[in-house]
Amino acid sequence: MPRLGLGILAIGVLALFTATTAQKGCQDLVKSATHLRYFPIRDMRYSVVINPQKVSMRLPDTTSVPTTGREPDPGRDVLAATLVNPTAPAELDSSVARGTRKFAVTCVPCHGKSMAGDGTVAALFMPPPDLLAQVTRERTDGFLYSYIRHGGIVMPSYGAQVTRQEAWDVINYVRHMQKVSPR
Repeated sequence: MPRLGLGILAIGVLALFTATTAQKGCQDLVKSATHLRYFPIRDMRYSVVINPQKVSMRLPDTTSVPTTGREPDPGRDVLAATLVNPTAPAELDSSVARGTRKFAVTCVPCHGKSMAGDGTVAALFMPPPDLLAQVTRERTDGFLYSYIRHGGIVMPSYGAQVTRQEAWDVINYVRHMQKVSPR
């Protein structure tokens, strides 16, 4: 009896590990059990490729936000004449506080803490204008907004770093400092 069991076991092992078996499943079982020739099978030439051109493209979600595109710039003169500060008088104090923080982070390197155009970057390039000077006081809020968001002669565009609301907060802070400043 033990010889019969040993014989059946030997036939089973030979059937699994011989290359002359008729069943492909046995060959795959041998390859997966031994792992000796695994790397030549997993080659880029034999892998399944999904062509992105053949996959149907879905439309973006209706609640998604576009990541490309810019705010249109109709021109500085048009914005200076038509754009009005949307901040309500009741929200002016909180807007000035937010503008103070944004000015300290974004504007102080060029315009300086005193707003006189004496920031650390001003020594390397053409100095920016004094924000408390009479020329800047006479500019409209729309003009200042267009300079912040779209840039000017010396000033680069800060449309990517300063949102619309932050631009209005900075303008409110500058206007507040112009009222408080003795210059």
